[in-house]
Amino acid sequence: MSMTTMQALTKNFLGNSPIWYKQAIVLFLIINPILFVTVGPAITGWILIFEFIFTLALALKCYPLQPGGLLAMEAIIIGLASPESVYHEVEANLQVILLLMFMVAGIYFMKDMLLWAFTKILLKVRSKTFLSLLFSFFAAVLSAFLDALTVTAVLISVGVGFYAVYHKVASGKSFHLEDHDHANDEEVHMDKHEVLAQFRAFLRSLLMHGAVGTALGGVCTLVGEPQNLLIAEKAGWNFIEFFVLMTPVTMPVLVAGLITCVLLEKVKWFDYGAQLPEAVRHILEEYAIEQDRKQTKRDKMVLVVQACVALFLVLALALHIAAVGLIGLAIIILLTAFNGVVEEHQIGKAFEEALPFTALLVVFFAIVSVIHEQHLFTPIITAVLAMDEAIQPGLFFIANGVLSAISDNVFVATVYINEVAAALDAGTITREHFDKLAIAINTGTNIPSVATPNGQAAFLFLLTSALAPLIRLSYGKMVWMALPYTIVMSIVGYLSVTAFI
Repeated sequence: MSMTTMQALTKNFLGNSPIWYKQAIVLFLIINPILFVTVGPAITGWILIFEFIFTLALALKCYPLQPGGLLAMEAIIIGLASPESVYHEVEANLQVILLLMFMVAGIYFMKDMLLWAFTKILLKVRSKTFLSLLFSFFAAVLSAFLDALTVTAVLISVGVGFYAVYHKVASGKSFHLEDHDHANDEEVHMDKHEVLAQFRAFLRSLLMHGAVGTALGGVCTLVGEPQNLLIAEKAGWNFIEFFVLMTPVTMPVLVAGLITCVLLEKVKWFDYGAQLPEAVRHILEEYAIEQDRKQTKRDKMVLVVQACVALFLVLALALHIAAVGLIGLAIIILLTAFNGVVEEHQIGKAFEEALPFTALLVVFFAIVSVIHEQHLFTPIITAVLAMDEAIQPGLFFIANGVLSAISDNVFVATVYINEVAAALDAGTITREHFDKLAIAINTGTNIPSVATPNGQAAFLFLLTSALAPLIRLSYGKMVWMALPYTIVMSIVGYLSVTAFI
């Protein structure tokens, strides 16, 4: 093979990922078969898990689907799992896959209404503390009934839209101008730089409050996060049962999270407390008035249809009239049919957010099948279940929380709920105790995972969005701003799990 060919292959493999990252993945792929032969499948299986967590933890270097998928394929080839066992995992979790495929896409067609609502809130409320509280609360409510990723997408759209409007004006242009690079500050007038920096800090804090709100609401219902439905599926809970069982933990955490939001704005710690500059508010209000003036009857009818379908969605979920994914498909049909979205390429855009993560979830199931076939977690689960039953939920909450913060909460929840379900089927634990552990797993994977963007898909979505570099929201900044929420929510969650379930 020529040097030129080798260079092309190296560049193409995992694209623009760092060289050291590519080398690490290649090393993993080389040593795994050797380890399988020399030290056996159990140790190789554990090493594979750490390798997969490595790809999740470094999701910003390369989306985990490709490196994680290569590891999963190799695991099947060398015999750590079989294609049949992977298919069985996918089949057992079909509801979760349908949720991601159809519900997220369905809410995509509801963005106009959500964007309109958040815009009105931002401009009508002048108190930054009250505004932050409203953003967090509404994000929580919407995430509980819709989907955290989509709610985050709406928050990002609001942020980018308002930032672009002011950036045009600060560059001496009209906000009607379509062709403008709002990532380039070279044209921004010198006297506007300080105001722009304050506006960035304002948007940063508001977006972080909203992102945490998606976690506060996402833990409450079986559609809030992908792993919730997975846990509910294993436990046999419907929408109402899930909400009621989680309430002793989720409601105290929600209250604590909202109180934290208010306190952070008051004391202005952890980069919170920045106000919306009056110069920016004036420009945004002019822009909003102009947009309302240009709104046609058809545009207004689109909003009415979306509001009606949103009401149907809430009732359909509460009454559990069908599987959640099928309700999502119904939402797609209703919103597109009555709002005139009838071209294939228009509909296809709605699936762009969900399908990459859906594919990654199937890779999760491949790794989970390795864990099952090699019985890797059985000794750990057995040891924990041998302890005093009273302390087991608290231990599960901590273990799931730590692992979710450094890897991914869907993966962690999948592993733990499957092991606990196996213990129930084997008669090792009672149904009542299974319910307690399932609550601990769900809250453990959802609450402490706000510590890093790795743990929460909505956080990672925000960090990798077009808005993050505009408002100077880096990985380190996000971890720092999430820290007070992480501490408060984790402590309250742990105390609630140990005291109330």
